[in-house]
Amino acid sequence: MRKNQFFAFVFVSFCLWTVVTYYLFQHRPLGTRFPDKASVVEDPLARLEKKLKEHLKANKNLFREIQEFVFKEAANNHIGENSLVGNEAQNEVLGSRQKNSKVEQLKDIAQQKLPNGGPVIAIVVFACNRITVSKCIDQLVRYRPSRHQFPIIVSQDCRHKATADVIDSYSNEVFHIEQPDQSEIEVPPKEKKFRGYFNIARHYGWALNETFFRFGFNTVIIVEVCIADDLDVAPDFFEYFLGTYSLLHMDPTLWCVSAWNDNGKAGLVNESAPDLLYRTDFFPGLGWMLTKELWKELAPKWPLSYWDDWVRQPDQRRNRACIRPEISRTRTFGKVGVSNGHFYEKHLKYIKLNEKFVPFTKMNLNYLLKDNYDVQFVKEVYGSPVVTYQELKNGPIVHDGPVRIPYYTKDSYKRTAKLLGLMDDFRSGVPRTGYRGVVSFMYKGRRVYLAPNANWKSYDPTWS
Repeated sequence: MRKNQFFAFVFVSFCLWTVVTYYLFQHRPLGTRFPDKASVVEDPLARLEKKLKEHLKANKNLFREIQEFVFKEAANNHIGENSLVGNEAQNEVLGSRQKNSKVEQLKDIAQQKLPNGGPVIAIVVFACNRITVSKCIDQLVRYRPSRHQFPIIVSQDCRHKATADVIDSYSNEVFHIEQPDQSEIEVPPKEKKFRGYFNIARHYGWALNETFFRFGFNTVIIVEVCIADDLDVAPDFFEYFLGTYSLLHMDPTLWCVSAWNDNGKAGLVNESAPDLLYRTDFFPGLGWMLTKELWKELAPKWPLSYWDDWVRQPDQRRNRACIRPEISRTRTFGKVGVSNGHFYEKHLKYIKLNEKFVPFTKMNLNYLLKDNYDVQFVKEVYGSPVVTYQELKNGPIVHDGPVRIPYYTKDSYKRTAKLLGLMDDFRSGVPRTGYRGVVSFMYKGRRVYLAPNANWKSYDPTWS
């Protein structure tokens, strides 16, 4: 290392001598130019000046190479504070270079044209302080059909070193970015125990701004491992989003595609119909796709906390729907999270994860476009015979097809939903998985619709 220091000192001295010499020749006084001998002197001087410029340019390039070499050597040998370049300075310089390189790579990926003409969709994994993020990343890397079509960006909050080390261990498979603002967020006294939701909202806002506006992606799939303990994904996770991509960009009445079915427990879904998809007025989250256009709309008014309930409000939803599957393409596999296991033991751990690969990209999914879907949906729901819960439970029901259980009030809905094993809560008046107020599920192998009156007009936000 001392040899490097000595060499650098000698080289810098030489560069200074070169610069001073060049300056003296370039700015010499007029009286020293010997006008009477100009024809003899000017040509050698011009040649000397040209050579000095060439040497100066070469020296600058050489110095830059030496500088980079010293930085790398210092980083490898962990040199101390009294060395040529301190650790802090090295890390700052090297970190800045890596960061700029990462940004440029992501910008290039966002703008690339794929040979098959397909879309480039960024996967943004939100992480914080749990090393179990590795399980989710492993599955994403294993199942994705192309790293060029689906670049994985892991956005980390918290600056948790063990988690950062796990993410960095994936090397070129993922892009690791870190939320820089770790300042304390002002939280109302009554909400101190919910501080995590404020951190998550800030993290989401920053990461989506980076991905859409700085890196330049037009479509993003969010994987939320910071809300639950972590997330499993199905083998056809990417195929599902590729197949529904065009619907999201084609139909202005859609604003997201979700991989999640809130009522997707085994026994409540048709496991023989993994290809079945629905429209829903309820924002599901837990693995969902959105567009830059939607983010442009939401970003300026992004909330300080509880972002998922905020997007479910009428002012954000604006009567738009999401696509959701019969069988979930994601599943939480732990109860330690910001929600402290809320709903997990009772509900979430029973969600069925799809295991069969469905070739969605080869299917015609236009039945999910609003004009097509609504006509058929209303016809099937309200053409089904009405039954009571007791009749459904005890039978027999002569009719072989789907049946309908009506509800008229919030309390009657909640009461029936509990009996059937459904999630019974509302968000801004919308029941989970509901579309036009109707919740679709399976019961003892039969399709059932829990539905309001046929003359239903809109949701009541007071039902919450």
